[in-house]
Amino acid sequence: MQLPLTAKTSALIPPNPLKAVRRAVSAVMQPTHPLLVQMVVTRRCQLTCGYCNEYDDYSPPVDTDLLLRQIDHVADLGTLVVTLTGGEPLLHPELDTIIRRVVDHGMVCTSISNAYALTQKWIERLNESRLTLVQISVDNIEPNDVSQKSWSKIKKKLELLKKHADFKVNVNAVLGSCTAEQTRTLVSEIHELGFFMTVGLLHDHQGQIDPGLIGDALPEFYEEMKALCRKSVFHHAGEGWERQMLRDGQSMWRCRAGARYLYVDEFGNVSYCSQRRGEPGTSLLDYGKSDLVRAFHEPKGCEPRCTIACVRRASSLDEWRSQNGKMNGKSRTRLPLV
Repeated sequence: MQLPLTAKTSALIPPNPLKAVRRAVSAVMQPTHPLLVQMVVTRRCQLTCGYCNEYDDYSPPVDTDLLLRQIDHVADLGTLVVTLTGGEPLLHPELDTIIRRVVDHGMVCTSISNAYALTQKWIERLNESRLTLVQISVDNIEPNDVSQKSWSKIKKKLELLKKHADFKVNVNAVLGSCTAEQTRTLVSEIHELGFFMTVGLLHDHQGQIDPGLIGDALPEFYEEMKALCRKSVFHHAGEGWERQMLRDGQSMWRCRAGARYLYVDEFGNVSYCSQRRGEPGTSLLDYGKSDLVRAFHEPKGCEPRCTIACVRRASSLDEWRSQNGKMNGKSRTRLPLV
């Protein structure tokens, strides 16, 4: 049974709500407007989680001036939500400056963090920058070869957030990073904090589902954990594929990566997603409406077994719209976007 929402999860209202509403309405009407842009602010991370391929241990922070220009550009493209990611975003010393630029454009700003570098001072800076939400993965009780994002390491950081954060917090658990019984203990502990809570499916480096330490019991266990989630309105978008994926091994959909969803790497280049780095590989600052239209119509070829939830979520609004392109950039006559 789903537990009731608390004060920490009862509302998710971004700064500049009227501007955000206007952007949302425009994005619904215009499929050439990105719904979600994930922007890498540094490739560096302190952790070495086995299921992750989005980090190294040496890269410097992306130049702030470049990031600000990129943010200005995605705002001009009509973007609704910008998620600052990594690596570990808190390793960028000017993260709050970058957030502030997103918010000033009327876009919703969120971030993804492992919370290891989180301090009360950082929380105060994030409050002042008007961050809307941070997502933190807590995958197991103690670190293992699959994930180092563990309750024993992050609990005190989450307690700091509960006490000091003005922004919302979503705690996400990747199923398969520990045993079923340990996951039940973990979810119970997270519920006590009163944050939004979601669960995700473990995937390999090709974005394909991996049952991990749950094994063959994953379909039933996913249903059990899903019933305990506390979700924001945004997390309900594009749901349902997980059940079909676990049952049939695939779930068909129309991927709009490169249009509704952009992954911008540490070099400022647009990729379809973190698993398709370098495709198309166009500089974000050169990425325009023609690129958005092409990617909107282009099948990517990996859709049936894809478990990249953020891409599926951003693509879900347009499932009813046609997709007439061919793969590899070769296109045929397309119907007008409506």
